[in-house]
Amino acid sequence: MNPIYLDHAATTPIHPEVIQAMVPVFEEVYGNPSSVHHFGRKARQIIDEARRVIALSINANDKEITFTSGGTEADNIALIGTALANKSKGNHIITTKMEHHATLHAAEYLEKHGFSVSYLDVMENGQVDISQLVTVLTDETILVSIMTVNNETGVIQPIREIGEILKDHQAYFHTDAVQAYGMLELDVEALGVDLLTASSHKINGPKGVGFLFIKNSVKVESLQYGGQQERKRRPGTENVAGIRGFQAAVELVANDREQRLTLYQEYKTFFLQILEKEDVEFSINGDIKNTVASIINISFPGTNVEALLTNFDLSGIAASSGSACTAGSVEPSHVLSAMYGSSNQTTVNSIRFSFGLANTKENIEEAAKKVATIVKRLAIN
Repeated sequence: MNPIYLDHAATTPIHPEVIQAMVPVFEEVYGNPSSVHHFGRKARQIIDEARRVIALSINANDKEITFTSGGTEADNIALIGTALANKSKGNHIITTKMEHHATLHAAEYLEKHGFSVSYLDVMENGQVDISQLVTVLTDETILVSIMTVNNETGVIQPIREIGEILKDHQAYFHTDAVQAYGMLELDVEALGVDLLTASSHKINGPKGVGFLFIKNSVKVESLQYGGQQERKRRPGTENVAGIRGFQAAVELVANDREQRLTLYQEYKTFFLQILEKEDVEFSINGDIKNTVASIINISFPGTNVEALLTNFDLSGIAASSGSACTAGSVEPSHVLSAMYGSSNQTTVNSIRFSFGLANTKENIEEAAKKVATIVKRLAIN
């Protein structure tokens, strides 16, 4: 039995060309990028070139890119660092109920330290309620943080429209673009965002590296104390090999993104067609017409997440859910709870399938048929 990976939204396999780009750095470039000698300068050149490539990918200046250990650290700097640096202007922050926990837990931390946080509702189509944003925005608001693509449903959020709303307001606008980077065209100027988070391992790059775009005009307080690296925003010796791998992954996406998206959309459509053909009862969470190509979130009535995921895994299928599984119980998905209410059965019977480079049409077909068999066996009629 060959395992089938349908969890690319969690992490992606490293592209072979990314590995090839990293190997020479591991073998030959061991200097500290902060050192002034030849060995250090060689490492610094690698970081500078990666920063230039990544900045270009979102229409930013290379000085506006801060390398981090990943999306979580970038989100923490964006929320906590921005809030602390701008508390003289106000103490109000706006985010949504469907954000990644890297954002939600950072917001909760700020609440414990004197900041007021408004959590916007999510409509049943999976999008944030923009009308509510206008209502809760005040003169005290200093930061708005809304993700570009939800990690559970794949639903694309109206970031450009939100940018327009905030254009003449003092609040800085941050977006967690971890699930969008490499999937959508992202232009920070056109979107009107001041801070943007992305992560390498979501686009077939290495784990342990990400970036935070910080517009030059934004004041951010460092959350760590040490050296002068990353314009004093993120001290610590840089992950040179990881950054080189991130650059390679970005370049690969730039060259073949449209082909990838077409392929992932075909996988998604094919997967759903097989479920329908096998007479599986299911519904799709969120507006499927407004999702990224790689993600689909499916509710299977009469089932529960824990049993589904266990049986999928035993049959060689890797998928995931926003529900936190513990011994004998399932905590409902906070995203689906925001969309439908915490008592809705969808919150504990939904699975996220996400497609990527580890897939072929053949293993998508095999996976869909296995999923159909398992769901029909487990469903309570």
